[in-house]
Amino acid sequence: MKRNFAPEFRRGFSHYLVAVLIGLSIGGHSTRAAASDKQPALPEVKAAVKPKPKPKPTSNSGKPAAGKKVPLTNSLVVNAKCTGVDPWWKHAVIYEIYPRSFKDSDGDGIGDLNGITSELDYLQKLGIDAIWLTPCYPSPQVDFGYDISDYRAIAKEYGTMADFERLVAEAKKRNIRIIMDLVMNHTSDKHQWFLESKSSKTNPKRDWYIWRDGKNGSPPNNWSSVFGHSAWKLDPTTNQYYYHFFYPEQPDLNYRNKEVEKAMLDIASFWLDKGVAGFRLDAIGTLFENPEMPDNPEFESTNAFGDKYQEHKYTTDLPEVHDVLRDLRKVLNSYPGDRVLIGETGGDVKRLSTMFGQDDEIQLPMNFAFTDSGKLNAKYFSEQILAWDRNPAKGWPLYVLSNHDGPRQFTKFGDGLHNDRIAKLLATFLLTTRGTPLLYYGEEIGMENYDPRRVEDVQDPIGKIGWPKEKGRDGERTPMQWSDSLNAGFSPHRPWLPVALNYPTHNVQYEQRDKSSILHFYENLITLRRTRQALLHGSYEPVNANNESVVAYIRKSGKDRVLVLMNMSSKDAKTAVDRKANRITGTKSKVILSNVTGTTTAINLQALTLKPWQALLIQL
Repeated sequence: MKRNFAPEFRRGFSHYLVAVLIGLSIGGHSTRAAASDKQPALPEVKAAVKPKPKPKPTSNSGKPAAGKKVPLTNSLVVNAKCTGVDPWWKHAVIYEIYPRSFKDSDGDGIGDLNGITSELDYLQKLGIDAIWLTPCYPSPQVDFGYDISDYRAIAKEYGTMADFERLVAEAKKRNIRIIMDLVMNHTSDKHQWFLESKSSKTNPKRDWYIWRDGKNGSPPNNWSSVFGHSAWKLDPTTNQYYYHFFYPEQPDLNYRNKEVEKAMLDIASFWLDKGVAGFRLDAIGTLFENPEMPDNPEFESTNAFGDKYQEHKYTTDLPEVHDVLRDLRKVLNSYPGDRVLIGETGGDVKRLSTMFGQDDEIQLPMNFAFTDSGKLNAKYFSEQILAWDRNPAKGWPLYVLSNHDGPRQFTKFGDGLHNDRIAKLLATFLLTTRGTPLLYYGEEIGMENYDPRRVEDVQDPIGKIGWPKEKGRDGERTPMQWSDSLNAGFSPHRPWLPVALNYPTHNVQYEQRDKSSILHFYENLITLRRTRQALLHGSYEPVNANNESVVAYIRKSGKDRVLVLMNMSSKDAKTAVDRKANRITGTKSKVILSNVTGTTTAINLQALTLKPWQALLIQL
């Protein structure tokens, strides 16, 4: 089932205008595996197969982390012989977990922190170095955690603070770090700060949010919310409007009030004291608005909500954002262990590069060029990889293909015939480029989207508001597929969202037994990334960058050289690698990894033919 996913409904809204102007839309297919890749054809599944006994959770005992400024080990990945001193995050494999959907430990149909702790051994075996947790703070769950009512606690449905501290401690035993999602732009309308702010115009917290009088019975200006309709809501208590870039239940904080910034920096310190390795910063480009409140420019075309598209000229990416980022970075730098900031950022490479600052702001800005590309295109990928690798700030690249706000890569890029092969090709891209890969839970087993069939089934509010043009983000947030048992082994209770239809053949238990599976391919790639100097530290050198079908590059570190080839087309593709032009001095080249079974080890660089969607790693 094909769907379009307009980029303005993502949380990566600082790249909103770029997406609108170039007319991006993301098409995906609910897909099945190819028999040629040794995966069984997926039957149409109308109900869960016969349940199997639920495996007992891994027993992980450990004392909660305690004390101030908890030190983090600064070691790099296991088995890697590193030269020089690099921060750990440069060579880490980071894994995003949506706690609500990862593993249910108490049988209520909702994932929780103890469920994550029970599967740390699985993540360690996969080769994960850090986990990014999407919000697990107390929340009314209007935006499923991104509307926070208490920044210093854990939501009851996810566990307790003791459970969180145990997760951090047990992860540390396995050399896995925990990164928290920090939502700085807004709070829930149920947060105590907002309850005080709305109570009267003279309340000390009044200026912590953005309040304005209306104009002739209408909102103060034309600013629209990216979740639909006006970004202003009238509050009858004081007969003034408050501003919300997202849902009305998510009022924006006023960062022109320095008390707000101080409060948020104190919250960051609270979690750093508990041993977190850093933060992923949600919608960080939206912290400031133009105080004069001019109307945003509008376009004639309308979105799924029936609103005119806007250029968020006066509501995103204002220069004052960088002042707050520098202040936040100073807080992180006061702690040991190379704490990291990952930014939900966007735009072209020039704009993205400003988020690095002078190496004093975000270390890992997100680049959505590949997430929003909509299809595999070799020339486009080659151009974007090179631009990101050679960014003006000389910052370290972060690569991402899927997350909780956009269609899964298996659905988005799959062709319905070679999906498993394509998933392995995308793994090759993520794990062999020069940069830090960010995986989304379930990518390593080929999880697909399962979008709501009826508006009555929709959980995500934007799906309810925009149906049927916009079906929301439920499809990419379905439960992790652990086995082929009831509810994919996620929970003995009916899950908060239904599991995707491909769970009988795309689950952890099944793929652990199948040596040709996507999971084993990820494990092999991550091992190569850890042990090959070229993939760990090496330079990135593009090869035949204008090839219409094949993405090719060499990773080089000293005498270790690895050639990466990816055919991003549905047909056989020919290419050649000039030894002299690429300064290849050795005479022997051999394949060290391929996503197509039966690939010969010996290789002729002067006459290469790649099968559709084939990926090769070649030792030079």
